[in-house]
Amino acid sequence: MTYAMKEVLEFVEENDVKFIRLAFCDILGMQKNISIMPQELERAFEQGISFDASSILGFMNVEKSDLFLHPDPSTLNILPWRPQQGRVIRFFCDIKHPDGRAFEGDTRNILKKAVERAEKMGYICKIGSECEFYLFETDEKGRPTYIPHDEGRYLDIAPLDKGENVRREICLSLEQMGIQPESSHHEQGPGQNEIDFKYSDALTAADNLMTFKAVVKAVALRNGLFASFMPKPILSESGSGLHINISLSKDGDNIFKEGNTDSSAAKSFIAGVIDRIADITAFTNPLTNSYARFGSFRAPKFVSWSHQNRSQLIRIPAETGEYSRMELRSPDPACNPYITFALILHAGLDGIEKKMELPEPINQNLFNASSDELKNIKALPQNLKEALDVASRSSFVRTILGEDMLSKYLEIKLEEWNRYFESEDRESVERQMYFRTI
Repeated sequence: MTYAMKEVLEFVEENDVKFIRLAFCDILGMQKNISIMPQELERAFEQGISFDASSILGFMNVEKSDLFLHPDPSTLNILPWRPQQGRVIRFFCDIKHPDGRAFEGDTRNILKKAVERAEKMGYICKIGSECEFYLFETDEKGRPTYIPHDEGRYLDIAPLDKGENVRREICLSLEQMGIQPESSHHEQGPGQNEIDFKYSDALTAADNLMTFKAVVKAVALRNGLFASFMPKPILSESGSGLHINISLSKDGDNIFKEGNTDSSAAKSFIAGVIDRIADITAFTNPLTNSYARFGSFRAPKFVSWSHQNRSQLIRIPAETGEYSRMELRSPDPACNPYITFALILHAGLDGIEKKMELPEPINQNLFNASSDELKNIKALPQNLKEALDVASRSSFVRTILGEDMLSKYLEIKLEEWNRYFESEDRESVERQMYFRTI
């Protein structure tokens, strides 16, 4: 047993911990967990806790269904919305086969491999997420309705903004869990909110995003509301995006800084992401509903980049020093962050290795551009089927995810697409598939 594990066991004993949640993520990005009692924690560290992986969509078949959860001691968090007496803590876990091999469908491990590749190349990746969500009213039985919590708009205050107390509670809960919120505000849509938190290393950033979504849903429920991360829950209103801010440092220096000697590597990183964005869109935008967001309310539609311009796929914000970065604006909150961050990181590292040339920026507002102005600009996939077709042909995606995971993911998502495409009421089908779960 390592020193960190011993420290955790002492913490559990000294802090009246009664329940321990072992959390993991399925290939679709849904958080799952098993609760164990404190006396089982040492066994969890040494041997793992088994679960029926055939019951997790996209994991294992019934004939070989056992997998084991091994808690990562560095991810210990107290859940602040649970009782302070008889506390509940949570770990994120590594998933392994009975013989100790890493499970191929463990998306957290896929991101670890991407981080290791970056480190071997001499780079440390930092990621910060800007995640939007909607708050909806619930009925007398606590079931979610489609009625937004308020009619506020961008940066409104009370009484138009009714979400400020909920956002405050979310921010305080995140702070107690070691996640530092930087800003929060009402977004463009009615009942739509955004909370941004401080950047961190790539794996921690993915863990933090999973934690963030769980905190938002728990705090909303405690306030009699329902939080939705569906990309476009109200088709006529602003969609919810997941803007991903990425920087790379080499020898402690941010290569995205203006005037940096490695700025050519930063340009090649961006070029690599642009080159592979179509391949990975089925993962950054994984729902049929994701594609209703593209091209409206400042969500990108074309494969382009520019400084500051919010109509672009990638923009370079007007920041300096350690905050210099690129911002990828196409992903949405329904994605699996481990897969998404891994694919983006690998794409950018490919760009650096191949010394890809960054195309010229497009500085005009693409939302107002004419068809003639847009005809030579490549568009993002226009629907989930198109994105899945591109992913299925991508050797890049297949190499990173493996044949088995890619096949399972495509099978699940094609089933969703067929259900949506064959329906006479597609909006109703999307709500049935996604509204209560995403």
